[in-house]
Amino acid sequence: MLDLGTAIPGFELINVLDGALFTSESLKNNKPSLLMVICNHCPYVIQYHEELQRLANDFGTSVDFVAISSNDVANYPQDGPEHMKDLFNKLGLEFPYLYDEAQALARALHAQCTPEFYLFNQNNLLVYRGRLDDASPGNTIQPTGKDLREAINSLFEGGLINDNQQPSMGCSIKWKR
Repeated sequence: MLDLGTAIPGFELINVLDGALFTSESLKNNKPSLLMVICNHCPYVIQYHEELQRLANDFGTSVDFVAISSNDVANYPQDGPEHMKDLFNKLGLEFPYLYDEAQALARALHAQCTPEFYLFNQNNLLVYRGRLDDASPGNTIQPTGKDLREAINSLFEGGLINDNQQPSMGCSIKWKR
């Protein structure tokens, strides 16, 4: 897992929602940032669609949300830019959904699977990385975003964020060969 205290990696990627270039520089605005490595086809991500909507509704004005898809679209075409745009339009999500074609941002974040969540404080330093909560498609636990919500709330309350953070579980990143 990426070391706590790591700065947001520099990046320039296309936001599939509007075709515009989105850069890490736009996150230097004294707000926390949440980078999410997700994809369209992973059942672990799909189970969190409603929770992502709730998180965006609850924290969207105070946290910069950015989703990133880094999968190899030659072998997983459903994770390509047009499908990414269609999914976010269907879900009503308006935060940037970036296509990491070169997989450089996923590598910089040390991402291993989808979904993975990276919360950076207002100084752009990593304070949380790992899972949203303990739900998974194979258990009966309903998604609540508990782990990530606790980290976000602690960040705003000025409290310490527990550094005993659980890694995410999900589908492996589909690396290019």
